[in-house]
Amino acid sequence: MAWRRPVYIVAGFAGIAAMGMLLLQPLLATSRLPGLHGARGRRMHRHAGTVLVLCILVHVAGLWITSPPDVVDALLFRSPTPFSAWGVIAMWALFAMQGMAVAGNKTRRWHLVHRVLAVVVVVGSVVHALLIEGTMGTASKALLCGLVVLACGLAVLRHRIRAPRLRPRRS
Repeated sequence: MAWRRPVYIVAGFAGIAAMGMLLLQPLLATSRLPGLHGARGRRMHRHAGTVLVLCILVHVAGLWITSPPDVVDALLFRSPTPFSAWGVIAMWALFAMQGMAVAGNKTRRWHLVHRVLAVVVVVGSVVHALLIEGTMGTASKALLCGLVVLACGLAVLRHRIRAPRLRPRRS
């Protein structure tokens, strides 16, 4: 049983790293970080999205190693802990976003769906994190979650991420 503690700690830190990536994502997408404007920021946004997915995979895999029945219950929405459902919803929304990004075809509708899924990921992740006790301190967790919500909200409401404007073809 003692061997599970380090794996559980790694899984917890992977979740914290994922929350940190959620803070960076809207800042990258809206060119709010110094030196990462335009195409460079969007490219970093794509790479950060991949890192975010990897963090979630490590988070879930670590939890699976320490307690497979709990992970199965969470994935099937049978878990008695409310934070599990929020995390699973956020995870599937994130996987849908990653699938969309890989598939390409970035139309206006694509950007709208991407924004909606981003809000689902952020809300689900923040509620998931706030309901869990012990992984982070209460104040630092609340601060990080608040910053994630603020960054996402500003990106969605004030700095709308628009599909590239299509230019008419010249004949």
